[in-house]
Amino acid sequence: MSEMTAQENIIYAQELTKSINNKTIVDGLNLEIPAGVIFGFIGPSGCGKTTSVRLLLGIYTPTSGDVEVLNRQPQKFRRADRAKIGYMPQQFVLYPDLTVWENLNFAASLYGVPLQRNERLKDLLELVELTGHEKKKVRNLSGGMQRRLSLAASIVHDPKLIFMDEPTTGIDPVLRRKFWDYFQQLKAEGHTMFVTTQYVNEAAYCDYVGVMANGRLLMVETPEGLRRRAMGGDIIHLQTAQVLTEAQRTELASQPFVKDSKVTRMRGQGIEIVVDDASVALPLLLDWCHEQDIVVESASEHMPLYDDIFVELIRQETAVAEDIND
Repeated sequence: MSEMTAQENIIYAQELTKSINNKTIVDGLNLEIPAGVIFGFIGPSGCGKTTSVRLLLGIYTPTSGDVEVLNRQPQKFRRADRAKIGYMPQQFVLYPDLTVWENLNFAASLYGVPLQRNERLKDLLELVELTGHEKKKVRNLSGGMQRRLSLAASIVHDPKLIFMDEPTTGIDPVLRRKFWDYFQQLKAEGHTMFVTTQYVNEAAYCDYVGVMANGRLLMVETPEGLRRRAMGGDIIHLQTAQVLTEAQRTELASQPFVKDSKVTRMRGQGIEIVVDDASVALPLLLDWCHEQDIVVESASEHMPLYDDIFVELIRQETAVAEDIND
């Protein structure tokens, strides 16, 4: 992420730390998040994501470090500051014995949405595909419908900044994708989104991604930056009619379009090659194969799953930590 001052960021944290019962839950969190983006906070369950969100919201007081959200310390939020923030917690917190409409209307009243708000509520229910369910009691809704109602309640007051703590946990892949479509729509309307998730592949939907493990923020990157950082560059998969000899693989590794001589044999006749830019390297690779009389069956850029990228990033960070400790 580009260098910015705290005043230019909607969220700013420096060495933010939280310990509970002498156990460090969040360890030296550093963040700079500009307005108008979707920031994905990714990591396994229990790594400190929810505690980080609660620190940014002022629910928790930091043990140490500095934090500003909307240019104010969360512990000093005024009513007007909180009115600019929406929060969708992990747990469902609406009223089970009230109807969908009553819950949404109640949330609107808490946030001070004007009484002439029926059109706003109708638009939100349409957004989250709950139109026609207004009179249903919340206890009779499916889990996915409850999550959608929680989303509507968290944005009923049209907040500038929206925190969503694992909003897609426990819902099916189709609904999960719909949620991200909602988030993209909210971003297009000028909102800033801070979304925590344990589904690593959701990184692809974000503008910036923070990777967290064991209470520490390992890095903040764009989705593309994460991929390149984990894999060392772009990946090309080459399939040839015959298995390349050791001499041919050595010769290929020495080509200028191959990055750091990274050529790895795969199953069968496959070769994985790391390059700076796949679009530039692919024609050069095909020319080299032609010169070597190597018959190419296929050659294409490989896009690894973000699950694999996350595992590789954690492996790299663990190796670095072990080297430092040694």
